[in-house]
Amino acid sequence: MRRKFSHGVEFRIMAQKPSVPRGTRDFLPAVMIRREFIFDTIRKVFKKYGYAPLETPSLERLDVLTGKYGEEGDRLIFKILNSGDFLQKARSLDDSNKLASEIAEKGLRYDLTVPFARVVVMHQNELSFPFKRYQIQPVWRADRPQKGRYREFYQCDADVVGSDSLLFEAEFIAIYDEALSTMGLKDFSIMVNNRKILTGYADLLGKPEKVGDICIAIDKWDKIGKEGVEQELDKRGIGEKEAQQLFEILAFEGTFEEKLSFLSGVFQDSDIGQTGVQEMQTVWNTYQYLDRFQGSVNFNLRLARGLDYYTGTIYEVKANHVKIGSIGGGGRYDNLTGVFGKPGLSGVGISFGADRIYDVLEALDLFDSTATSVEIMLVNFGEPLVYEALGVLSRLRKEGIQAEMYPDAVKLKKQFTYANKKGIKYLLLLGEEEKATGSFQLKNMEVGTQESLNFDQLLSLLRP
Repeated sequence: MRRKFSHGVEFRIMAQKPSVPRGTRDFLPAVMIRREFIFDTIRKVFKKYGYAPLETPSLERLDVLTGKYGEEGDRLIFKILNSGDFLQKARSLDDSNKLASEIAEKGLRYDLTVPFARVVVMHQNELSFPFKRYQIQPVWRADRPQKGRYREFYQCDADVVGSDSLLFEAEFIAIYDEALSTMGLKDFSIMVNNRKILTGYADLLGKPEKVGDICIAIDKWDKIGKEGVEQELDKRGIGEKEAQQLFEILAFEGTFEEKLSFLSGVFQDSDIGQTGVQEMQTVWNTYQYLDRFQGSVNFNLRLARGLDYYTGTIYEVKANHVKIGSIGGGGRYDNLTGVFGKPGLSGVGISFGADRIYDVLEALDLFDSTATSVEIMLVNFGEPLVYEALGVLSRLRKEGIQAEMYPDAVKLKKQFTYANKKGIKYLLLLGEEEKATGSFQLKNMEVGTQESLNFDQLLSLLRP
């Protein structure tokens, strides 16, 4: 491209190839309609269970984020460079902590749970406890992009703080089950365990101080296998003998009740392990009285969840037969608000991974292929009929019908092509004859049929 300026000098301007950062994506309308279906379904179930909406800033102070996600999580926080000439100031500093704060003191939120805990402490006098909220917003992680793993993605969270009741743990199983079943999933597993049970494992091995290392290691089981976990444990100071003892426990198979009975025997000398078993028993007993849908509930003895702040029940959800990792997870956290100066507020929450859920629904062909933002389009026959059509268009919109009219009086073929590309099911034709009779010609673009209707008949057809 050449551009000539007023003084006669000519410059060549190179066209830039448009792109987005790795791990991020654009969402065109056809995709957004499907994404909104996911968000709307989850939001409806959250509201049904009494959760209220909340939003927090994309940016958080780094001291709010760090130290809450474990060593691996902290490395994945996107840090934001301070504005101004921070490098000049940084050169004069010897202290590494001060140096870091001069360079970056903010970060993009890693999840929605830690910002939620901050909100609870900051606004505690304005809230009623137990406080139940849901939040549907993007989060960012400096991860290596790959299939099913993005650097920017949405989470759909529900949390409650201010209650120790295990009723919420049982209800979260039901929330996962109902929301995913409503989306059309028929084969998925809601896996549960308890952090106290994991602590019980560490007690049995005589390594109570190594519970975090044990969780990090077995949390990688699906990625690196048993041998990889054994190597990871060894690297973290847990020898072969202790590892084999742990593997014998993790290998136990059976029903939910059978696993509870097995662990009760295993943890005879571990009070915290016994407490974890008792909590799991209560959650399971409570869940028996809640609605069931398509999901299966699995007491997974290997489920660890690597986040440091979990203290009780933990969750992970996977779609069976689709290799994409977990599509949801969460757990009980008793100490999270304590780091912000408000100890004693127990909380529990779950998260839906909307982006992975989208990939699962697409892989299983569960989306409505005809979904569109417009139900019906009015054909434009030009003046004076266009004004009659505008009146009909307004009446349809007042009735809550998603409708539009083609803007120009061009050939019908072009208007039909436009409707087909947008996936619009119905075309409404109002010509001279229809104007005289007070009727319309309605064309079904899916099956190719056409019929004559009056306005009331049209509404009856279009209303859900």
